[in-house]
Amino acid sequence: MCIMMKRSHVHSFAATIRIAVAASLIAAASTFANSSSVKAQSADLVLCDRLAADPSDPDKPSDVKGTPAVAPSDVATAIKYCKLASNSSRRALYQLGRAYVSLNQVPEAIGAWRKATEKGSTTAMVELGVLFATGAGVAKDEAQARKLFERAAEAGNPRGVVNLAALSDGGSSDPARARSLLAKAAETNAEAQYQLGLMMADGTGGARDDIGARNLFEKAAAQNHAGALERMGAFAQEGRGGPKDSSAAKAYYERAAALGDEDSKKALKRLECPYAIKDKRGNLVTNLCF
Repeated sequence: MCIMMKRSHVHSFAATIRIAVAASLIAAASTFANSSSVKAQSADLVLCDRLAADPSDPDKPSDVKGTPAVAPSDVATAIKYCKLASNSSRRALYQLGRAYVSLNQVPEAIGAWRKATEKGSTTAMVELGVLFATGAGVAKDEAQARKLFERAAEAGNPRGVVNLAALSDGGSSDPARARSLLAKAAETNAEAQYQLGLMMADGTGGARDDIGARNLFEKAAAQNHAGALERMGAFAQEGRGGPKDSSAAKAYYERAAALGDEDSKKALKRLECPYAIKDKRGNLVTNLCF
């Protein structure tokens, strides 16, 4: 419109009105198209999250449950929508990699995770680090794995911290450093609370502290962390770090089992069938149930 005004300084009032109306219609159409595009991208990401979100991913929205692994029946759909959403979301890129892994398409997964890492996804850093540490799908490179774990750990990713501690460094690891990094992340993150609780319960990287471990498990359990719920069940059952309470233990186990925790399912079975019958070699024959 401005270019037209420069080329001709004389316009009738009617012509000016027509131009203004046309410009308004074009602007409205453009706004509608852009709005529709944003909504479409959001819908793609919602579907990607629903099918392929990782429960431990710090980027995951709090209202998304996530899944330990992408279901075989959902893989094709997850790849479709995560790929559509990946241009504007590092989370979608990471989840796209998860979907590829479900099909054993490791090179494709690595490509998606590299892009997600470039955009700052700490969970993608961890997954790439695991591949470099184990030599799965790429040449084994512990130095590269360490760099990726360090980046994730410094950004507060609990899995990055744990893997950094586990990675060998001249034949030794640094659990004390891992415990220190986890303490920082545990201020807000349920996974970090759980991991730090495990270290404190075992006395790894510092003094054993059952009370402190139980407090951390309780915080993570309040956020429906399955592992922490299972640990709270065990601590309540044994009376570790606090009062012994069989009823509370069962309730914790039931909540964790509902989230798919296999250890809690076994614990509930043991509560139902507490007496074990073994053979002369000490092998379990059966359990007596009441």
